[in-house]
Amino acid sequence: MHVCSDGRVSDAIDSPVVESDPAALRAVAATVASEAAAHVRRRRAELFGAERPFGGEADAVQTKSSGTDPVTVADTETEDLIRSRLRQLRPGDAFLGEESGGSDGPGADGVGGTGIQWVVDPIDGTVNFVYGIPAYAVSVAARIDGISVAGAVVDVASGDLYSAAAGLGATRTDAEGSVTRLRCTPVADLALVLVATGFSYSAERRAVQGRFVAELLPQVRDIRRIGAAALDLCMVASGRVDAHYEHGLNPWDWAAGALIASEAGAEVRLPAGFGDQGEIMTASAPGVAEAFAAALAKIGAIAPVPA
Repeated sequence: MHVCSDGRVSDAIDSPVVESDPAALRAVAATVASEAAAHVRRRRAELFGAERPFGGEADAVQTKSSGTDPVTVADTETEDLIRSRLRQLRPGDAFLGEESGGSDGPGADGVGGTGIQWVVDPIDGTVNFVYGIPAYAVSVAARIDGISVAGAVVDVASGDLYSAAAGLGATRTDAEGSVTRLRCTPVADLALVLVATGFSYSAERRAVQGRFVAELLPQVRDIRRIGAAALDLCMVASGRVDAHYEHGLNPWDWAAGALIASEAGAEVRLPAGFGDQGEIMTASAPGVAEAFAAALAKIGAIAPVPA
């Protein structure tokens, strides 16, 4: 399926999409992310079964930046699937994926240069995926000049599809096809803010992040740690949390989710580079954006946290 500019769901796209307006790119993102999520859902059962984290196919789980940073065969398979599908639907566009990399410039991974780059996280929340915790997602975004103009995030376990296009708002389409337009919460008191955050795979950075949580917690309603930044941002958009912050995210973590949150009315602050710089990313309901930023600044959380 794919989502039209007004949030309606129509049949999947099977031929190249020539248009490059945000609505057309949103449709591609939603189609590709939905197809990839179906693959992830199927492979979870094949690799691990219902109650077998780490116990499935041989070599199903390996590690990347540290022993706590896993990558599964499903991650690489799904990124390959997305890359192949985008080559079919958007020949000539650039590609940047978490697992296989890519290029920051237009025209990579295809003939010619369209100026459009697809930024992909095949499974955001891989630890949750491995353990069978139902909070992992596929994230697909289209960027022009480094700015997201369309994106889709699929919550694999629930089947919810979140999508947005620049200037056209954000929606959630549930597994039954019901469409809801997304808006942030109207909260205006920092003490009532439910905050989502996440932690680094680097032990040194986690230690600093832990201190931030300890100092922020008395000032807000509570903290939630879901384990998938793309879903955190969609939760800000849908009003399931009021704010999100995290250090050290990479573009594939937020390229789709940040646009969805922004189009739902959130105040969003993006990091300038990749996660190794340790910059902060924030998204918050507009009524508390100033107070939330001030609270983070007071505890020193606005500054980068090196790994």
